[in-house]
Amino acid sequence: MTASSDVPRGESLQVSITVNDLQQSLHWYVDVVGFKEERRIERDGKLRGITLSAGNARITINQDDGAKGKDRPKGVGYSLHLTTMQDIDALAAAIKARGGTLVSEPADMPWGARIFRLHDPNGVLWVISKPLAS
Repeated sequence: MTASSDVPRGESLQVSITVNDLQQSLHWYVDVVGFKEERRIERDGKLRGITLSAGNARITINQDDGAKGKDRPKGVGYSLHLTTMQDIDALAAAIKARGGTLVSEPADMPWGARIFRLHDPNGVLWVISKPLAS
């Protein structure tokens, strides 16, 4: 068994993803979903990324520079899960009212959460959930 001081105990987790179109992704995350812009990242006088927040959750979206192939798939093989104590149905309705499209409508799950799902413009699957009251 590993000693507790030998394993990570996260206080937070920030995700960084590469996007095809930084401005399109910024619009989706801020104007459709409701993230807040925190910081712009520039290199050589050019906007390269933007850090966004939703409460204590952070995500950085980075413009793909094409070095690994401009048309390479993004958002494949993983999902991002955001847990909140907010009303899931109200959040889903607000996202739809701002032009968002849900992959799945809010529903109670057998593991004790109410969730809905949606894709960002790059195919990243987001799961937004709230624990069900016990």
